[in-house]
Amino acid sequence: MDKKEIVNKIEYVISCVGAFASKYNLSNSQAYAYLRRFSAIDFLIDCYSAEHTLSIDEAVEDIQAICFRKGGCIA
Repeated sequence: MDKKEIVNKIEYVISCVGAFASKYNLSNSQAYAYLRRFSAIDFLIDCYSAEHTLSIDEAVEDIQAICFRKGGCIA
């Protein structure tokens, strides 16, 4: 993995966390902690090649569903 790809993944995850925080009225740090706890950050990184082709809104729906399946209660 080259440096550019790493930077792209980081920026993508930051964008998704921010969008998730906005949608669910959380701070960025609260959103990150929630998404980390329920494996959504790992999902975004592992599935970056597919997820980054979707809109941010679709990605937020995906990570919300991942969290919900793993015990998260934000819906």
